[in-house]
Amino acid sequence: MRSKLFVPGSRPELFTKAMASAADGISFDLEDAVAPCAKDQARNYLASFLNGFSNPGKTIVVRVNDLDSAHYQADLDTLIGLPLHIINLPKVESPEQILQLVSDLECLERQRNLQGNVRILANIETPKGLRHAAEIAAAHPRVMGLQLGFADLLEPLGISRLQKSVIRHIQLTLRLSAGESGVAAYDGAFVSITDRSGYLEEARYARSLGFCGKSCIHPSQIDMANQAFVPSAEEIAQAQRVVAEAAQAHTAGIGSWLVDGKMVDAPFVSRARDLLAQAKAADLIPCAD
Repeated sequence: MRSKLFVPGSRPELFTKAMASAADGISFDLEDAVAPCAKDQARNYLASFLNGFSNPGKTIVVRVNDLDSAHYQADLDTLIGLPLHIINLPKVESPEQILQLVSDLECLERQRNLQGNVRILANIETPKGLRHAAEIAAAHPRVMGLQLGFADLLEPLGISRLQKSVIRHIQLTLRLSAGESGVAAYDGAFVSITDRSGYLEEARYARSLGFCGKSCIHPSQIDMANQAFVPSAEEIAQAQRVVAEAAQAHTAGIGSWLVDGKMVDAPFVSRARDLLAQAKAADLIPCAD
């Protein structure tokens, strides 16, 4: 998901519009974007919509309420069995919380004779969660990624969201934690909707760290995310040269060689192949080698 558009569960008039957008993923929110008095109604709105849903190629994510919330179990009871791909669990601080969610999912799946194919995106949005991010990523095979939540992480501590050095340190910390277990890293929301250059700069920096995508809190941010998280034509061309020359080097029994004046060996070849796979997925190059 290069782009993941948040949609409040209490705004059913936005559901169809979101599905028609260019976002790769749609994240229906039952947590922060829904007032406590509207939680039950939002849950019902979403269940009704997903019951009649035919998959248009979107990844469907639902952010449930946190484990300590009175609404958490009702969220799962309503959602499991509906056509969704990912449960987004907020405020994760320990691997035990992931295991609790897995246990709850498995219980409902057994009761309803369902296959266990719902995956978990863990929100890292507290200092403790960031400290335990690597263990959270490794907690269970259902964890498909970690997602940053800047507001919950920074606002209570009085840390400015505008401090680029702070944001970049946090991004790198999360990316390394996700990379330890080979799961995806997703960048958090950018709340200044009118600051397009700021969104793009942050998204492009996240991609330079190996993030897969970024949250969108407004449809105007979708195209920027989709643009930021794809390889450039120059990157694609260089990756193609690396892969092509890797085959020749392998035949010649050479372990490292020069491409465009830079030393290249196995890690660079692996990265080049990943980049070309991403380019193919985005239809930037033909799928046939």
